[in-house]
Amino acid sequence: MTHVEGAIEPIRDIETVNLELALADLQTAEKRLERFSRVAKSGDKDAAFHRDVAAKMVSVLGEGRAIRSADWSAGEWESVRDAHLLTAKPELYVCNVDEDGLTGNPRVEAVRSFAQAEGSGIVVICAQVEQDIAELEPSDQAEFLADLGLEEPGLAVLARETYRLLGLITFFTVGPVAIRAWTVRAGTKAAAAAGVIHTDFERGFIRAEVYRIPDLLRHGSEVALRAAGLIRVEGRDYVVHDGDVIFFRFNV
Repeated sequence: MTHVEGAIEPIRDIETVNLELALADLQTAEKRLERFSRVAKSGDKDAAFHRDVAAKMVSVLGEGRAIRSADWSAGEWESVRDAHLLTAKPELYVCNVDEDGLTGNPRVEAVRSFAQAEGSGIVVICAQVEQDIAELEPSDQAEFLADLGLEEPGLAVLARETYRLLGLITFFTVGPVAIRAWTVRAGTKAAAAAGVIHTDFERGFIRAEVYRIPDLLRHGSEVALRAAGLIRVEGRDYVVHDGDVIFFRFNV
């Protein structure tokens, strides 16, 4: 994560940091290229593939670019990930601005353009505003945000964007006392998600009963959701979606 203050030259500082990381990665990539080049001389096809990917990494890094900014096939990306390069990791730029700079800020737009060009995320927050929001009663927060032209607190956007970059989602379980949130990777199937709660849930998985929070808020109860046909029954291969509320039925 890169933190960008509103009072500095953001792009200059970002480029300086990225160049330093690219140079560090370049040393690692060059060693990887040398290693796989030696092995590939024996005719090893896998080594030849990793050699070619390493050569591409050296080329990208030699230009001072981040690995994440280049185009990679799925197979190439697996080889890239195995190299554990710093500039291959997802990056999120956090622009901390004053209240007047939350919208229409040219420095922020410069960072946004830079981030989009390399496939990185960006979040704009005002630390003072976030503190003010935290001190308000929940009933007053919406009006305060509306006065600023915001739909939600910046910290909520920051959390969601961080999850997106890391490929994570959240699903919920509802009990008689509390609601629990569980984090899994995007693309996780229902049985595997049940295993996050307890291995017995995955081992004895029968089905998942799924609904969405907006539907619950609109109808008020699970009983009303069932009456409206809004609770779906899904099997073990159902792909869990961000925000799903799931009741797992299992037997062991």
